[in-house]
Amino acid sequence: MSRPDAPSGGQDGKAVRAALAQATRRLAPVTDTPRLDAELLMAHALGCSRDELLLGRLDATAPADFGSLVERRLSREPVAYIVGRRAFWTIDIEVGPGVLVPRPDSETLIEAALDLFGKGSPATILDLGTGPGTLVLAALDQWPGARGVGVDRSDAALDFARRNADRLGLSRRVRFVRGDWGEGIEEKFELVLCNPPYVEADALLAPDISEWEPAEALYAGADGLGAYRRIAPQLGRLLAPRGAACIEVGAGQHDRAAALFAEQGFTVSSRADLSGVSRCLILRPGSRA
Repeated sequence: MSRPDAPSGGQDGKAVRAALAQATRRLAPVTDTPRLDAELLMAHALGCSRDELLLGRLDATAPADFGSLVERRLSREPVAYIVGRRAFWTIDIEVGPGVLVPRPDSETLIEAALDLFGKGSPATILDLGTGPGTLVLAALDQWPGARGVGVDRSDAALDFARRNADRLGLSRRVRFVRGDWGEGIEEKFELVLCNPPYVEADALLAPDISEWEPAEALYAGADGLGAYRRIAPQLGRLLAPRGAACIEVGAGQHDRAAALFAEQGFTVSSRADLSGVSRCLILRPGSRA
């Protein structure tokens, strides 16, 4: 529910559109999307959606706390942490310090899974490295008859995941467990989803990422392939005979990551993101050479 328009005397009496223009100029040196960031922060301050902001709130008085939100963004805090959520696929995911912010690249895994199952549905879904529950909850929202398990080593991430499941009305269909990838999991699943860390240890990331998001969810050894080396030998016993896995890979990693899974006997195909970058390995059980 939206708050009523702020009374006269909000952010020095500025109208929302003027405050947005000023914030956009200030944010330009620290973000590639200064206007979008400003709009998301303003919508949060007003307690409305971005669409509501743009369609009917631009002439309202800017709320007094908008300036403090802009200051947080100027310190390179991610917008998703400031507003406490991030849209992903068909759902909103609650996020904050300690969890990876969901990104559009990862939606490629859901798209690939939809193509794999067509008009059908996987009965069981496993999300390895679930973080705040991003992939498994998006999948369960897509397939109402499915049940899922999310695994993560981080207690903070699992707390977010459980809250997200409760808020989305999915808690009866998903179980979140603390674990190290697939170790100790005895069940088999028709769909395995995974967005592992894949950044090289010496890679330079934007401060919004490197100074705020958890390193263990980002970095994976000198070549960025450490998590794939862990997951590849475990995957065979986690997949049902006719199951499939959708594993995210970083830009330029397709061939090297695919080789690790091919060595374990999987047939490998891929799906590109909207930029044409190979982003998702699609793995099916196959006969070993």
